[in-house]
Amino acid sequence: MGMETTVDERPRVGAADGGAAVRMDAVSKVYGRGRGAVAALREVTTAVPRGRFTAVMGPSGSGKSTFLHCAAGLDTPTSGTVRLGGTELSAMDETRLTELRRERVGFVFQAFNLVPSLTVEKNITLPLRLARRRVDRAWLDEVVARVGLAERRAHRPAELSGGQQQRVAIARALVTRPDVVFGDEPTGALDTMTARDVLTLLRETVDGMGQTVVMVTHDPVAASYADRVLFLADGRIVDAMDAPSSDRVAARMTRLGAWT
Repeated sequence: MGMETTVDERPRVGAADGGAAVRMDAVSKVYGRGRGAVAALREVTTAVPRGRFTAVMGPSGSGKSTFLHCAAGLDTPTSGTVRLGGTELSAMDETRLTELRRERVGFVFQAFNLVPSLTVEKNITLPLRLARRRVDRAWLDEVVARVGLAERRAHRPAELSGGQQQRVAIARALVTRPDVVFGDEPTGALDTMTARDVLTLLRETVDGMGQTVVMVTHDPVAASYADRVLFLADGRIVDAMDAPSSDRVAARMTRLGAWT
């Protein structure tokens, strides 16, 4: 009891949310003021479906990272609302946002952000210890097995390949049973074959575990693992593509001026 919480106490996405894990309504984000003001997002409205894999793409400066940061509660919109399940983030102060991110959101970045002195298992369970939550050993065993690290639990990051380190980061993101896992260029530091292994793993967390994944990427091949791709340009969602292929995504990006 005390400071400990359980997964079941968290608000869940319900029918009232239309099956959306994340909902953004007229979200704008402006940095700076006056003539120096830059609009990174402009009146973005979208719903990210629960239990699906959504990729976010766009040219450099299109607002991809700002989109992810606002959706995940890492940054606060200048205007508009963001809801994670049934929870509106704009009403929260930084302390409550920190708690929400720790409890209900998983992150996988290009940099693995592992603690060098901790074993694989301790890196994975770090979010639970920070939140003062008990480790569900059966769930931990399942997550470790799913990411293919059962034989590596006692190793430290320096003893692992880059792909294995990213698998640790994915397991760490999954261990809290988050509403959404957000990935910011999660394969950007990996070679092609390793990147495909990691993307396959993310795909399997959606198909096999019902996880919701939102991934920012510049790579059409990475985007092809998603169920849906959102295309941003100049801070706005300008298109969406279901059942994407890498060729179709690359062609759409070319029309956005990403590779001209």
